[in-house]
Amino acid sequence: MSASDPREFLVETQGSVNRVLDSWCERVLHEWPGPVGEAVAYSLRGPGKRLRPALVIAGYRSLGGSGDPTELASAVEVVHTYSLVHDDLPCMDDDELRRGRPTTHCRFDVATATEAAFRMVPLSARVLAAGAARLGLDAATTGAVALELFRGAGSSGMVGGQVMDLEAEGREVSREDLVCIHSAKTGALITASVVMGALAAEASADRVEAIRSYGREIGLAFQIVDDILDATATSSQLGKTAGKDAKQHKATYVSIVGLDAATREVEQHIRNAMDHLAAAQVDSELLGNLARFVAQRRN
Repeated sequence: MSASDPREFLVETQGSVNRVLDSWCERVLHEWPGPVGEAVAYSLRGPGKRLRPALVIAGYRSLGGSGDPTELASAVEVVHTYSLVHDDLPCMDDDELRRGRPTTHCRFDVATATEAAFRMVPLSARVLAAGAARLGLDAATTGAVALELFRGAGSSGMVGGQVMDLEAEGREVSREDLVCIHSAKTGALITASVVMGALAAEASADRVEAIRSYGREIGLAFQIVDDILDATATSSQLGKTAGKDAKQHKATYVSIVGLDAATREVEQHIRNAMDHLAAAQVDSELLGNLARFVAQRRN
């Protein structure tokens, strides 16, 4: 995998993660015959950049890991997919388009999509355990990696951020409140991804914390870019419905500080991310290029 070209790295990672997910989908269809299993497989087989598993792999490689962490990394994509299925439900964002095709509740129905997403949570634990065994991780390291993932996804991370986001709809939100929402709703799982890779590589504590700080910065940058794209891109470019933040009266960086200032914020967070790596002497061209990709992405 190329460290100098992040798009090449992401394409190769996407292919390897898709193969792992496809294998697990076959198991799901066998173990859960019927609409729920089909909905799980439909969701997991949807197109996507697979950025979060790519960050697991990048963290692992950059901190000295020598095995193949693809299956471990794929556990994050299972969690991320579960969150997207629930995010699209009528009681949440009520969206009909995700990754350029019908959302899971539109392809099946609300009850099936809801249950399918819930089943992806324990499924992600199974994928993680299989990936950890493939790498030969001991019980303590496996536990630390799992704790990182589920903390990032839970009430102090992604789920908690989603709750804050829903509560903020239609009311005035300060910039500080918005940072808290974005850091939890989107940033926490991105942070957990890169930290999982560092933990699996058994990096030193100071380097793990540097990677954590890097992840927080690019996680926030990622969501600010999402805010910008929602306001400026088309649905066909995004593969999901554009302009829904404004329609739902959501607080965003664009609505609070404006487009130009939001763009500058992204650039500052990327610089901060690189500074954290440099301070801990983590010399990683790959992590640097992925950070810049986050800032420059167009969907």
